[in-house]
Amino acid sequence: MRVVISGSSGLIGTALVPHLRGAGHEVVRLVRRAPQAPDERGWDPPAGRIDDDALEGADAVINLSGAGIADKRWSGARKQELRDSRLVPTDVLARAVAARGIPVMISGSAVGFYGDTGAVAVDESGARGRGFLADLVRDWENATAPATEAGARVVTIRTGLVLSHAGGLMGIMRPIFKYGLGGRLGSGQQYWPWISLDDQVGAITYALEHDTVVGPLNATGPAPVTCTEFTKAMAAAIHRPAPWIVPGFAMRTVLGEFADEGVLVSQRVLPGVLEREGYAFQHGTVTAALSAVLDG
Repeated sequence: MRVVISGSSGLIGTALVPHLRGAGHEVVRLVRRAPQAPDERGWDPPAGRIDDDALEGADAVINLSGAGIADKRWSGARKQELRDSRLVPTDVLARAVAARGIPVMISGSAVGFYGDTGAVAVDESGARGRGFLADLVRDWENATAPATEAGARVVTIRTGLVLSHAGGLMGIMRPIFKYGLGGRLGSGQQYWPWISLDDQVGAITYALEHDTVVGPLNATGPAPVTCTEFTKAMAAAIHRPAPWIVPGFAMRTVLGEFADEGVLVSQRVLPGVLEREGYAFQHGTVTAALSAVLDG
């Protein structure tokens, strides 16, 4: 297939592009600067502009655009930036997919849709939760409507905490644990919906290549664990103690609103679609995923 990708320079995109090419697909990368390589095409989402030949002959569009949720403390301006960086590109691409009759659109999304599920396990049939992230994800997914209405097969990838040796959550936690400063956050009873980067890429590729996949898809590992369990597995994998406890009020002081929606929130999210489809996880447990990541 000829696949056009936005957000190809991010954590997921930089792993997905070579994987797709290794599987025999042609990849065109949308960039916001002047194109510098043969596989690059320019676009300007706020202006609604995409290079004329960017989508020529495309069989699918994969949209990974969006500013990092945890990169900066949330302010009113930052929350607006998080919305604009997702909704605007998604709308532009969905309208382009509709106008050109491209048959497949795969768009980024997040498990933040479910809000706080406590100890209750949810799959893609779960209801939307409450909070800024739940509302953001709802609007983000709704921005794909033009593509759906035009008859495209649209898949929204509700991503969990991606574990990678290249950065992301591990880029923050690895050095902390390395120096023996690791520990649980808050009560430690909150569930963390992790997924290895390999399986994140595998899930997107599976959605691309299988026409039976449509609608929301949870990109999470099959066995979510609590923060305490994650901490113990991390400490064991890195061969360091993790004796500390960071209380919730301290997390709120440092992270503000994001603490309650991104760190202390409990999300026991299951990959229902992937499991029903028979997707074979490379890393079925957090122990396996962390061992692969920390050896990488």
